[in-house]
Amino acid sequence: MSDTSSTNVSFDEFSPELQSVIRYENAPEAMYTMIASVHDAAEPSVREAWEKLPASAQNVLDSFDQFHALVAISQSYVGIDTLNELQNVKLDDMSEDEQENYKAHVLDDVLKRCVKDLSKQLKQARLKPALKREFQSIFQAQ
Repeated sequence: MSDTSSTNVSFDEFSPELQSVIRYENAPEAMYTMIASVHDAAEPSVREAWEKLPASAQNVLDSFDQFHALVAISQSYVGIDTLNELQNVKLDDMSEDEQENYKAHVLDDVLKRCVKDLSKQLKQARLKPALKREFQSIFQAQ
């Protein structure tokens, strides 16, 4: 995954965990470059969130890599939705720089929320066997 600037990212280049999540979500090939970029860029903040989780929540999944893959796909879909919505927002009272800063801030907030939401779901899965099985099934489905 060293070169995500290329427009052609192969499915085979993804980690096994990310491949499982992409397969599970039926993510289109057109999203592969974005998924790779998000996956690479988000790793430090995702790792920080993972390390803050109680061990019992971490144990819902087999590894950090599974959590990281789930976050990457979630952030990719939410990022696309947010960018599409931002195209329709009227920001005529702002300069171009202000508009770009506003959009970057909104996108950053949304992406951070993805990590928080997934962390919260893992904590809930500790007490909800069905939710725990749902998380685990993503990585068992081939």
